[in-house]
Amino acid sequence: MLKRILKKAKPPPLSPLPDLSCELERRYFALVDQAHIQYDAAQHGVLAHLQDLLNDLAANACHDNKPAAQKFFSRRPPRCKSLYIYGGVGRGKSMLMELFYESCPFPQKRRVHFNTFMIEVHAFVHRCRQQKIADALLVLAEQIRKSTRLLCFDEFHVTDIADAMILGRLFSKLFELGVVTVMTSNRHPNDLYQGGLQREQFLFFIKVLQNEANIIQLAAKKDFRLRHLHALKTTYYTPLDPDADAFLRHSYDELTHFSEMQPVELPVFGRTVRLTAAHGDVAFTSFEELCVQPLGAADYLKIAGEFSTIIMANIPKLTSAYRNEAKRFVTLIDALYEHKVKLICTAEVPARELYTEGDGAFEFERTVSRLMEMQSESYLRSEHLCDVEPRDR
Repeated sequence: MLKRILKKAKPPPLSPLPDLSCELERRYFALVDQAHIQYDAAQHGVLAHLQDLLNDLAANACHDNKPAAQKFFSRRPPRCKSLYIYGGVGRGKSMLMELFYESCPFPQKRRVHFNTFMIEVHAFVHRCRQQKIADALLVLAEQIRKSTRLLCFDEFHVTDIADAMILGRLFSKLFELGVVTVMTSNRHPNDLYQGGLQREQFLFFIKVLQNEANIIQLAAKKDFRLRHLHALKTTYYTPLDPDADAFLRHSYDELTHFSEMQPVELPVFGRTVRLTAAHGDVAFTSFEELCVQPLGAADYLKIAGEFSTIIMANIPKLTSAYRNEAKRFVTLIDALYEHKVKLICTAEVPARELYTEGDGAFEFERTVSRLMEMQSESYLRSEHLCDVEPRDR
């Protein structure tokens, strides 16, 4: 009987996984040698934790790829433990995450902006309710596990009560099914969703996370993003000449370590706001996306809470015919300013000439003043202020 089972369980040979034991360090020092990043001992320390996880994932993948007969006679490697990496803005969390993600050799992985993921979760739950499916989160967790072994989130944080109420049950099931997560955040798990509505329901998620993930601090002293901002001659580039687009793309490449530009959707009160690209807490957008589209204060507050740096293209000279766009621009800059978001932008004319006549031109002078202050040394050194008052959908 045993011989028959072993004979049947002989699949075609699979390609062995490459040796990944020093892969992250190799990639990291390649970036250092190319002057894309500066060496940092704290980053190197966190890299070791990511390398350990990469080794564990590779060992589990090798075991899963074995024929049934070999699995029967070999011990399964220990279950992989997830990672939660927290630290200040500009310390290199997203860069380390990207090195790790790109090094994972198996296809059952996904790196996704947390807001995009939660839009998908809420849409799935809504469909399940319409179909009278009782436990939508259990069904969703099982579906995710079918296609995903590794799930990565950059700049994880929670400001929405609907998200807070879902996370504990969903992630406890994902962990139970063997899905490994890597998250980066500006905050320790205990500091997430501070002051949020019904926070006691969120404490379950914190407990689950602390049980299932190693909590690692990236305590780099340097803000490498600030270094780039200081290297720029200006963060407000004018005019809109052939070099303007290259100026913005250079900043995006530097701040995201040459990451691919991928669009992102943010949920705001049941709607979605779409941005050209986002990587971690850096967003690439345009005046067209933010001020020509009919957005409002809630949208801008959401953006300001999500991203510490906004790269914005093509601010035109505004006339009285564009008073609505001018009003939206005022509201946008107020939100960015209050949250200490760093703004890198291109504009047709200097800030003082943006909107000089038409409804609200006098009030626009405050926006001009803020645009100029946002280029100052003290502002660039200020800490990004995420939303502290969570907003319902």
